[in-house]
Amino acid sequence: MSDWLPETPRNLAFPTTAYVTLAGADWLASASPHPEGMHMLWAERPTAPSVLPCGVAFDVIDAPALFGRRMVDRLWSAGPGSGPVAAHRARILLFAAPGTAHRLPALLAWEEWGSAVPPLLCHGGGDAVTVPPLHPRPRKAARGDDGDPGEPAAAGSRWLVAPDVREPWLPGPDVLLWACVRAARSALGADRETARPHREPAAQGADAALAGG
Repeated sequence: MSDWLPETPRNLAFPTTAYVTLAGADWLASASPHPEGMHMLWAERPTAPSVLPCGVAFDVIDAPALFGRRMVDRLWSAGPGSGPVAAHRARILLFAAPGTAHRLPALLAWEEWGSAVPPLLCHGGGDAVTVPPLHPRPRKAARGDDGDPGEPAAAGSRWLVAPDVREPWLPGPDVLLWACVRAARSALGADRETARPHREPAAQGADAALAGG
């Protein structure tokens, strides 16, 4: 499947960029029908999450945290890399090319490994997603003077790969299908390795019982 992966530079190290640049903020704001209003909101509340519509500047593929992280790891270790990626309330949000939300479920339905992929939430035209703050809340500021925790939405929402250019490369449905298959295969391999140590002591115990009988 790697023959159709786009010819983009590959980085073996997984990038962890927590801060959105000004150029990245311009790209995020372009998803809104009122980009100037988004910039005003961010200027007033830079550590608060916001809601943006999908289908114009990007689609979003929403995966369970562990599986989504496996997808992103495969994209960076053996694929073309990823677009912006966020973590939000035990989910991983992969920003994808517009149209991906419509095509990916159909591709997974035809894929042999599709049944091994956990349910994905595919957000496209007509949907909206919560995006993390442009800047993460400082840890000391995450709790108020009275000891109350900070905003739950901000605490549970952060960038793993933050937008840093005005036109970021975004994976399409074919690339994300490839990542899903790779992640599903790796998850199956991990499950087999976990089950093996449990089976071996059980088999040894059975052999001992037969020998004693």
